[in-house]
Amino acid sequence: MPRRGRRLPATRPAALAALPAALLAVICAGPAPGATAPGAGSPAPAAVRPLERTSADPGAPRAATFDTAPARAALQRLLPRHAGQFTLVPDPAAGADTFTVSGTAGAITVRGSTGATLLTGVGWYLQHVAGADIGWPGDSIGMLPARLPAVPAPVTRRAQVPHRYALNDTDDGYSGPYRTFEEHQRQIDLLALHGINEVFVQVGAEYPYHRALQRFGYSAEELRAWIPGPGHQSWWLLQNLSGFGGPVSERLMRERAELGGRIADQLRGLGMTPVLPGYFGTVPPGFAARNPGAATVAQGDWAGFDRPDWLDPASPVFAKLAAAYYAEQRAVFGDSTMYRMSPLHEGGQTGSVDVRAAAGAVQDALHAAHPGALWAVLGWQDDPTAELLAGVDTSKLLILDGLSDRYNRLDRETRWGGTPYAMGTIYNFGGHTTIGANTSVWLERFGPWRAKSNSALAGIAYLPEATGTNPAAFDLFTDLAWDPGPIDQRTWFAGFAARRYGRPDAEAAAAWEELRKGPYSTSSGLWSESQDSLFSARPSLTATGAAYWSPKSMRYPAGSVRRALDHLLKVQPALRGSSAYRFDLVDTARQALANHSRVLLPKIRAAYEAKDLTRFRALTAEWQDGMRLLDQVTGADPNLLLGTWLSRARSWGADRAEQDRYEYDARSLLSVWGRHSTSEGGFLHDYANREWSGLISELYARRWSAHFAALDEALVSGAAPREIDWHAFEEEWARRTTRHPDRPGGDPYRLATAVAAALPAAPAR
Repeated sequence: MPRRGRRLPATRPAALAALPAALLAVICAGPAPGATAPGAGSPAPAAVRPLERTSADPGAPRAATFDTAPARAALQRLLPRHAGQFTLVPDPAAGADTFTVSGTAGAITVRGSTGATLLTGVGWYLQHVAGADIGWPGDSIGMLPARLPAVPAPVTRRAQVPHRYALNDTDDGYSGPYRTFEEHQRQIDLLALHGINEVFVQVGAEYPYHRALQRFGYSAEELRAWIPGPGHQSWWLLQNLSGFGGPVSERLMRERAELGGRIADQLRGLGMTPVLPGYFGTVPPGFAARNPGAATVAQGDWAGFDRPDWLDPASPVFAKLAAAYYAEQRAVFGDSTMYRMSPLHEGGQTGSVDVRAAAGAVQDALHAAHPGALWAVLGWQDDPTAELLAGVDTSKLLILDGLSDRYNRLDRETRWGGTPYAMGTIYNFGGHTTIGANTSVWLERFGPWRAKSNSALAGIAYLPEATGTNPAAFDLFTDLAWDPGPIDQRTWFAGFAARRYGRPDAEAAAAWEELRKGPYSTSSGLWSESQDSLFSARPSLTATGAAYWSPKSMRYPAGSVRRALDHLLKVQPALRGSSAYRFDLVDTARQALANHSRVLLPKIRAAYEAKDLTRFRALTAEWQDGMRLLDQVTGADPNLLLGTWLSRARSWGADRAEQDRYEYDARSLLSVWGRHSTSEGGFLHDYANREWSGLISELYARRWSAHFAALDEALVSGAAPREIDWHAFEEEWARRTTRHPDRPGGDPYRLATAVAAALPAAPAR
């Protein structure tokens, strides 16, 4: 098994020695006297030795300057052929979140207040001077000249808001729970390049729970069974479920904790804030029985799962457990100034708990361990409630608004009583590969919301449920925080088209103008993402979407994507070699095919209802040909491969059984999602649908083929079509261990051309 990173010394946490005496006493006290379980209140068993950090104390006073080496290393990774032409100058005196770019040809100087801000300055230079793009995914840096162009005149930019937060609570699950450090490092580099300064770190979050709860009456084995597999841990941290996809191994937890610690250190090295999960009361079953004085509330059902119990934060045991949790977390991840917690997320039961008092106790426990730390809470559905806000110091709270661009008539100052908040966007749910975002809504709201006389807007929150899709949306949303504005949408997309492939091109400009007016100009009111594909839907002649919780119809004219594909195919040959062009071409071809599924399925239904067997067979053959082509074209891009997702999961297993277990964790998330009750009663099957090569051919195409075969038999026999147990079909797929390519194959241009030839031409505007 290859090492994931540094192996930290297996000794007692040195961080405990640095804790205030009162806090240390609370930690060492363990559970209340009289706890009956063996080991309750005692040190962790020797077999479960803790990890220990070796990095410098991040809480030390800030030096007058800072080390630019981490930013320089990131620059070398991002621009290996041109990094030497940049001089990075630390300039903390310039003020927070400020950079200045200047220089002559081949000698560019970037001054900045942090390492990350230096990289943001490099990103600004690439975008506005060099005309190149490093996107997520795809880049055009291969088109840069050997000698970088001069900056016409020095330019200084300051962030418009102090908080530039990134990553949804679900990102680790839907973007890839089994990624390597190098993949996370690339993500951090991109976030810094685009001006982000606060990043959620979820990897390894199970380790502090596993360590701390062994002092409160639970064995290591019990806790390993309670903790879900990495693919489902996002929802365990949200107090929605437990156990599924596990048990996890002790080795896996240690390696994930080491990885999480490296990620946190990588962020600190750049002057970014690692946002760590805080503790708000999630406990395993039977906690009150094992810890006298504890009061717990059963949290009921979440999408077919029994939620973990909630330990009343106002009960005396909570402070002890929270202190133990934060001490164990500190030992591996170090300290931070910002922690993520969303009590009662998507439901939950308050029982007899006083929510106001509970919120205050949660914040008190956080501040006991990390004085003055900021509590970041997701603004979603009815959260945070007025009761929660009434119990805390809201000056130490930041609401990450997940609904800023989804609904109309929003007044966040009134709704949250002036609590600071970050304008957020969730334009991707479950990792869907669909193109689009409500970008016009961002531009219409960000400036006016900031300019309000009583504005509490203090940041942006980049919150897609999965990252690595829609590079234009990522670029534009993060630009909000740095552009003095206002940003004109049409002008911005024209500039994006010019730099995306390395130089201006009329056909590229026309393609992105079509995409701007179509999927990137969807409106608010009900949705913040575009519709998904019917190819990935559970088969039905009346299907209107794949994910139950997603839009049921087109949110923009389909012709815009079809015309964009034609324009992209005409981009001059010299610009077709970049990874940005190849991804955009494949992604646009994929979207054009997906949109056609919504035209084709009603025709198939009409033929079936008319009992026209000849037409039914012709149309279903066209559908299946489209799915084969869809599988081929997505197979031409490295970002759209099922094989990569599966091989990552298997790489973390120490033996065949563990590898199979983690592969099931990864596969189930894409298909059945969870157990039967979750898939069917909770309507989460296909929630994380995505058009990936391998997933299309092995699951989606096989489902539709079985459905069409049953309908064909019914037309021939005159009987009702045989029923198919789709959950059993999908569960069988999730249990497979078949292998798929993890490297792209095929010519993207040839395959995209084939897609265009197979689709009807879009009407001219």
